[in-house]
Amino acid sequence: MSQRKRAAKNRRPKVIPMRLDATFFFERAVQSLDRYHYDKALKYFRRAVEYEPENPVNHCNMAGILSEMGRYEESNVILRSVLDQIDPAMTECYYYLANNYANMELYEAAEEALVRYLENDLDGQFLDEADELLDLLNYELNRPTKISTIKSRENIYAHDKARELLEAGHFAEAVKILEEIIQRQPDFLAARNNLGLAYYYMGLFDQSVATITEVLDAEPGNLHALCNLAIFYQHSNQEEPLRELIEKLNKTVPFHPEHVFKMATTLGIVGEHREAYSHFRRLLRTGELAGEPSLHHFAAVAATNLLRYDDAERHWKQAEKLDPQSPVPSFYLDKLDKVRKGEERAPTHYHYHLPFEEQFKQWENSPGQVTEALKREPLIRSSFFWALRHGDRKTKVQVIQALGLVADEEVIEALKAFLIDADEDDELKRVAVLVLRSIGVQDALTVTFSGRTLTLEARRKSARLPVWDNAWQAVLEQALEGMSGRYDVVQQHDMMTLWVDYLSRVYPEVPKLHKSTGWAAALEYWTAKMHRRTVTYADLVNRYGVSQASISRYANRIDEACGIREKLDLTTPSFH
Repeated sequence: MSQRKRAAKNRRPKVIPMRLDATFFFERAVQSLDRYHYDKALKYFRRAVEYEPENPVNHCNMAGILSEMGRYEESNVILRSVLDQIDPAMTECYYYLANNYANMELYEAAEEALVRYLENDLDGQFLDEADELLDLLNYELNRPTKISTIKSRENIYAHDKARELLEAGHFAEAVKILEEIIQRQPDFLAARNNLGLAYYYMGLFDQSVATITEVLDAEPGNLHALCNLAIFYQHSNQEEPLRELIEKLNKTVPFHPEHVFKMATTLGIVGEHREAYSHFRRLLRTGELAGEPSLHHFAAVAATNLLRYDDAERHWKQAEKLDPQSPVPSFYLDKLDKVRKGEERAPTHYHYHLPFEEQFKQWENSPGQVTEALKREPLIRSSFFWALRHGDRKTKVQVIQALGLVADEEVIEALKAFLIDADEDDELKRVAVLVLRSIGVQDALTVTFSGRTLTLEARRKSARLPVWDNAWQAVLEQALEGMSGRYDVVQQHDMMTLWVDYLSRVYPEVPKLHKSTGWAAALEYWTAKMHRRTVTYADLVNRYGVSQASISRYANRIDEACGIREKLDLTTPSFH
């Protein structure tokens, strides 16, 4: 080839092939939009749809242009087709529909579409805009819009609900919600922190520590988690890890009042009263919380432990002035005089309610007051749940009976969990079964006795009894003692159930139980009959120290109320 021909060939223009696809037309549409050429933009978006008809974004872009052009009905047709035929998960289309309907002054339809968006959209991309539109619709419709949930804020709202439940003392309900939140959003540390706290309030120590540890693994400096863990270590007597944690907390200077308060109460509970008092005084000086009687109480407790008795008296008197209905300030003011004289030790109780032992004294004199306190005060309820798990035997018996006064779902679940704890005493479980039956829980109960798991069958529903009487308990204890070693757990449970059934039927006309041994022998008699067991007159008389006539009389009374003879097809009580 000649040099001229080669030069001519090299001068030929290079042709770059144009690739026509959805991306090409999308870019052209955007360029047209920048120049406010809506007709051209619409044409290009239509071409993009032709190239990728299954791509919902292309359809939404076209609907958006039509909306900008005021062609709302056409825009809505496209948005509906996206939701109905292409991608129902594109919930933002409901927000676009709501905007279109609002521009068409179809406010009812706009409200319906906006509610669908808020209740179904996971991301909340247009949440702020939706709030503004909601305000407009409320104004135009002259009423608020009812929304059951905002999907993108579902966990936040659920967490707020769980916190309310914790503050109200409904720990089991809070645990359920918090566990669901964490399952949906594992990195929601505030929910995980409160879950650990809820476990702690329920006395589930190992679970609480494990949960708080998970928070600290994700965020080592989380102050709430550090404080919660310090309290957990304190209650479990883990001195070495507690000491290390206290050193870390003492080097921390929180700024936010909520964090200062958390730090102060934590340090007080673990015995660091000087640092605690410093933080409490700091809060009182700021003025924001100076009107809280509980804060003055906390400061007084810390001051007493520092031998600053005059300061303590001043704080408790201020708490009494701010909260004259509460028995707490006056109780501790009386105690302060004895502490000054060296007759009593300084209080270490950093909760704004009476000490646990004092609550029981009040319960003995006025059960109704304790019932109200357990229902109203979450910290008191928490102390009872904690004592149920970690108190001594006598305390646990008192707690079980006290919880029976409340008898709400929270208490029922706590007592049912107590029944299956292999580490708890069998006799205490019998008391718990009795309380559950006496408050009307008649469904089947699962109980772990001496390493064996048994199911106590459901019973006929009886009327709920009031406060459990000590005389009723005495009959049961004598019957259990007499039946010990002769009857199995299920048979003993049936005896207890029969006693509750009898009392429920005759209440309030319960006879005077002068001879509790006779009633106990009668209960064993009917229990033996129900289980086709042989029982002799001589045996019952010898073991219970009561006459045959007394046993027969009380057995007849039980039968008259409960109809046992008829159920067992017996004619007269007879001893073999």
